[in-house]
Amino acid sequence: MRVIPLIACFLAFVSLSAAAQSTPQADDLTNFLHEKGFLARMSEASNQVSAQASDLVVGAMGFLGVPYRRGGSSVETGFDCSGFVKSMFEQTVGLVLPRNAAQQAAATQTIDRAELRPGDLVFFNTMRHAFSHVGIYVGNGKFIHSPKPGAEVRVEDMGGSYWAKRFDGARRVNAEVKVTPIR
Repeated sequence: MRVIPLIACFLAFVSLSAAAQSTPQADDLTNFLHEKGFLARMSEASNQVSAQASDLVVGAMGFLGVPYRRGGSSVETGFDCSGFVKSMFEQTVGLVLPRNAAQQAAATQTIDRAELRPGDLVFFNTMRHAFSHVGIYVGNGKFIHSPKPGAEVRVEDMGGSYWAKRFDGARRVNAEVKVTPIR
């Protein structure tokens, strides 16, 4: 169980309750949480996640134009889709994801498309089976990926007819979910 999301939900409830009716009990609870350091820890965790997502997306953008190569996982050899995602997470976030797209989907947390944030993974059915392609969501309905032989790492719109028809789900990478941190 993750403590930080529970604290976030609790704090959201407290702030909504306090906004709806400013009572001494709500103020006392907020003061208690502040005194115990919960508010500072929540802010710190939120800032860390946001900074890692930004680093991931900015880092991935640095590889625009690198050619596709089946089985490739480096700038020297080129990237296939899952090799690109794996490499970006290792280099920027320090997490080792599984090697292929289906394994990456299995090792990450399912989220609703409406919950997508930069740094989340987006999956597509491009080979008539689930999770056959993966990219990194960059925001505004766009994702970065290594698409196919003869192409290069690029940013595409998920709303385009090809990708919209093949969208297979979104996932979030959490350090606690079957990924190996680099030490």
